[in-house]
Amino acid sequence: MGQFDIDNYTPPIVNDEEELIRWLNDTRIDEVECLLPDINGVMRGKIVPRAEFIAGLSRDGLRVPETALIQSVTGESDPDSGVAADIDLDIFMRPDPTTVEIVPWIDVPTAQIICDAFDKRGEPVDFAPRSVLRKILDRYAERGLEAVVAPELEFYLVEKNIDPDLPLSVPTGMSGRREAGRQAYGIEAVNEYDDVVNLIYDYCEAGDIHVGTVAHEAGPAQIEINFRHGDPMVIADQVFLFKRMVRKAAIRHDMYATFMAQPYANEPGSAMHVHQSIITTADGNNLFSTADGGDTDALLHYVAGLQTYVEQAIALFCPNVNSFRRMRLESDAPINLNWGRDNRTCGLRIPDSGPDARRVENRIGGADANPYLAFAATLACGLLGLEEGRQPGPMTEGDAHELAFTLPRHLPDALIKLENSTALRDILGSRFVDAFVEVKNLELMKYNRVVSSWERNYLLLST
Repeated sequence: MGQFDIDNYTPPIVNDEEELIRWLNDTRIDEVECLLPDINGVMRGKIVPRAEFIAGLSRDGLRVPETALIQSVTGESDPDSGVAADIDLDIFMRPDPTTVEIVPWIDVPTAQIICDAFDKRGEPVDFAPRSVLRKILDRYAERGLEAVVAPELEFYLVEKNIDPDLPLSVPTGMSGRREAGRQAYGIEAVNEYDDVVNLIYDYCEAGDIHVGTVAHEAGPAQIEINFRHGDPMVIADQVFLFKRMVRKAAIRHDMYATFMAQPYANEPGSAMHVHQSIITTADGNNLFSTADGGDTDALLHYVAGLQTYVEQAIALFCPNVNSFRRMRLESDAPINLNWGRDNRTCGLRIPDSGPDARRVENRIGGADANPYLAFAATLACGLLGLEEGRQPGPMTEGDAHELAFTLPRHLPDALIKLENSTALRDILGSRFVDAFVEVKNLELMKYNRVVSSWERNYLLLST
């Protein structure tokens, strides 16, 4: 295939293994990257020659140790794990044929495919992120409901940073200058990085990732790209692959892209806002709106579920120590779970819309969140509100930033809330909660061994 040619390529439509094999052979794929999302949303897996991959489809799948799913961001697993078996049992990666796509930045014809994780009994691994999201979607289906999501994802382009001890720098744009000042929604500001953005769109088109508008956010070289609404599993897969595509496009232009929630000390953080609505399977109607555009009781129950349980689940929306730097009084990020109509200061927003598009926007999550877990968590919290018939607090009319800061300030507090939540253990799976908390506590242990420049600057000679 040589250098990828977007003009002469059409993404495949593959529904089963037979169609998958035909496409791999017709496209003369050389290797297949088998991708397994771990608990942090990091890509794990194996790269397999085409013939070996096809032969493996008739077996259980590729073997990996179960600890591959519960590695910390430092690449370690807890040696005293209470979740993984002492002998580190094998699990099996089974490719999902519907997720196969070309890898457009590799000259040798290469495919990528997302895999599910199964144990030796053929049961889904319950702490695998795709399994967690599928469990929630199945619970919706049991009630004759389908969830729809549409995320808005922010990220920064930054100058290559080889030394992690040095602060990040703004990359040079097409004009040869670095961006200065705040340029929210600036057209010429985002045009400075058209070469990168255009390559991102090319990669998305090749990968059948359905992104819509692009906008410049408030930070220097900070960009937001919106995804079109769709099935939560499909969209989670797209976000999972999209992050990789953005990083690859940036590197092609000699810069980095980062989805850290707060990469700069004094600039806005990066969020992943999740718009969500529920439709009834029987007739396809929006559960949140009456025919004449009024609010249904279901909408209020759903909002109340988010108000009640998102705080307990916040570690799934803000999963890293850096995540909580984004939520502060002087930023635009939410500091509470107040709700309002078209009110961007609230953690929960009901955008103005017609009946078919009535939805709730959860603005809590950072761009660093694992999309499978963030979608599972927000849908689970809303569903609990529906099932329990909860009522929300009063709608906020003014600036929610002038109200109390009620969200956890640090990751340890968030983990305690998740670990102690009976409701979330029940709906997400107790073993998953244990696995997530275990991984994050390991990361906290490693993080607490790092002495920062702030400590050396202010404490070295004054304490």
